[in-house]
Amino acid sequence: MSRAVHRLVDRSELVDAAAELLDGGYRLALVAGHHDPTAFRVVFVLTRASVVRELSVSVPVLDPRLPSIAHLSYTGGRFERELRDMFGIEPVGHPMPRRLVMHGHWPQDWYPMRRTGRRDGGSGEGHDEGHDEGSVPDFAEDVGSFPFLEVAGDGVYEIPVGPVHAGLIEPGHFRFSVVGETILRMKARLWFVHRGVEKLFEGADVEHAVALAERISGDTAVGHAHALLSAVEDAAGIEVDLPARRLRALLLELERLHNHVADLGALGTDVAFGIAGVHAQRLREKLLRLNRSVTGHRLLRGGLYLGGARVRRLPTDRELAEIAEEIAELAEVTLGHAVVLDRFTGTARLSAEQASQLGTLGYVARASGLDVDARRDHPQLDLGPAFSVVTEPGGDVLARYRVRMRECAVSAAVIRDLLTRELPEPSPAWTLPGADQVPGLAGTGPLGWLGRPRSGVGLVEGWRGTICHRVELDDAGRLARVRVVDPSFVNWPALPVALADTIVPDFPLANKSFNQSYAGNDL
Repeated sequence: MSRAVHRLVDRSELVDAAAELLDGGYRLALVAGHHDPTAFRVVFVLTRASVVRELSVSVPVLDPRLPSIAHLSYTGGRFERELRDMFGIEPVGHPMPRRLVMHGHWPQDWYPMRRTGRRDGGSGEGHDEGHDEGSVPDFAEDVGSFPFLEVAGDGVYEIPVGPVHAGLIEPGHFRFSVVGETILRMKARLWFVHRGVEKLFEGADVEHAVALAERISGDTAVGHAHALLSAVEDAAGIEVDLPARRLRALLLELERLHNHVADLGALGTDVAFGIAGVHAQRLREKLLRLNRSVTGHRLLRGGLYLGGARVRRLPTDRELAEIAEEIAELAEVTLGHAVVLDRFTGTARLSAEQASQLGTLGYVARASGLDVDARRDHPQLDLGPAFSVVTEPGGDVLARYRVRMRECAVSAAVIRDLLTRELPEPSPAWTLPGADQVPGLAGTGPLGWLGRPRSGVGLVEGWRGTICHRVELDDAGRLARVRVVDPSFVNWPALPVALADTIVPDFPLANKSFNQSYAGNDL
């Protein structure tokens, strides 16, 4: 439970208040915009070692401006650009105020997260009578190209890639400025699959919201469901018992395993070591079948609910021991090949300083030597001696491979240790429990939050990195607002930085070593 410390600040106080916290070692985890009945409200969530602090700022509808904190936090600058696109709140003094989420064909005066979408915020002034309240305006077919920075010079040329790619990869456009085979600059253009996820949460009950959270990024069903439920439980004052928290941790580590294994194989495939990819897919299939036997779904959907967790069966110690042994053997064979090791070493290096300045999370940060992990920094239970934070100093593809490899061993060990502790009894055919079956809910209102804070924050170490959800509940116990930050939103900008001086043929390898989610970013 986060139990955030709230502070109301005036617009004129925001920069100083944020600077004080950032200088004190806090990380800006999330910025949430709100369109309240009489004003806009912006909430800044900052975190540090089990502490969550919120700065809340009221912004007049007729003067939607905030002083920019981009000079204090690179991630903060990106949050501000997103806030401008979605709510029309201008970051005053931002060094790069152009659009982030919206592509050129989006109407210039329509902000989809406002109550009406209109520029005036619902006052009626300046409203185009052809648009009803809440209606979606017409989108232009083409209003010009994205303003990519052109790199000029002798022998410099550009390579456009995407947004449509071969296979099943999601859409993203990459613009390379190259001399010979060396990448001078790469710009990624995302948000081709923006789905309005946060709008879809509005008014939802928790059961349906969990199903939506599991689909934010399909490979992170447990991570996003866990973060959402942690935020709701924080808001509602629901205490999840220890056995259920252990089971949630177990499912989270199973999710980490099947994703890391897939990446270990894909990285081998990207340097033509196909045998690694074949064996990794065999191992991943074994894990996916195990997942299905545990929760009834290959991607572990359905295992988490408000106040608890459930499984149809538990994995066995023997199953985990065999999988861990096979993963270790796969990694040993892969890194034992001289060509593979040569291709991995020194490729797409992201220094610790660069990773820190960009605010990177998860295995990307840990592979650059940053000791960050929400399982330790914002723990929901003690994972015991089996758990440790894995870091590597190199910051290259090899380091990102080795972090995944070592985290697989840690995850398997954590699961095996959790299996020795008290866990909820498996139920081969469960039904969603009623309020009288959920700890902390019986007789306390629709969500048990009466007389308690109505907002909450959930921080969970998903397999890519720290996921942050912030929720607000309405008087009926439904979700009035859900703000989602997938680690991919934070980590995508690090890829172009790491690609400087990398050769074009190594781009697929470098990109896979980061392996950020398009859907988790685009929302």
